[in-house]
Amino acid sequence: MEIKVVKKALAAGEAVAGEIREKLAENGVYMVNFMGSPGSGKTAVVERLLESGLGGLRTAVVEGDIATTADAERLARFDIPIVQVNTEPFGGDCHMPPNLLASGLEDFDLSALDLVVVENVGNLVCPAEFDIGENLKVVVISVAEGEDKPLKYPLMFRESGLCVVTKTDLVGALDFELGRLRENISRVNGTISIIETSARTGTGIDELEGFLISRTGETIT
Repeated sequence: MEIKVVKKALAAGEAVAGEIREKLAENGVYMVNFMGSPGSGKTAVVERLLESGLGGLRTAVVEGDIATTADAERLARFDIPIVQVNTEPFGGDCHMPPNLLASGLEDFDLSALDLVVVENVGNLVCPAEFDIGENLKVVVISVAEGEDKPLKYPLMFRESGLCVVTKTDLVGALDFELGRLRENISRVNGTISIIETSARTGTGIDELEGFLISRTGETIT
């Protein structure tokens, strides 16, 4: 009986994800799902992208966390549509459930948007297991986490189409090799794109911006 309940819940989530995907497509909106450990630098990367302007794309952000509105407050200065989704009132899920995302998207006028950026709940495992109707899964990993994480947590890297390596300005202060990280990522997913960035110095942000603009253009042109 428990197995049936689990299967029913997963099927319901997949159905909602499908509805989200259809609604986004109808409005020509591209959605990116940023995933990664707490402290990997997801919010800092999103901040940098918003500062860069994203080529004029009309952008909205969905911030996912178990609790607090801290990240949404950080982005409020950009005067764009932002909604905070907290999972604590619903059991404290370690990922963004499709039904909560669907509720958050209702706050947006999708016809007035080109891009929705989802910053998923900080976790290197759970978010990769669930389809939320996104066009692109992005895994964010900081150099402080070590080169072995793609091998220890392969699903996240296997499911993602892009890996954003963050905090590269710290490489000189750490016993860390970017080349080894790239090798480990490629062992798990040989087709994933990799962009090395530093939110502090701005390194790689232009490349990341260009990547997202090119992908979004596939939907809105």
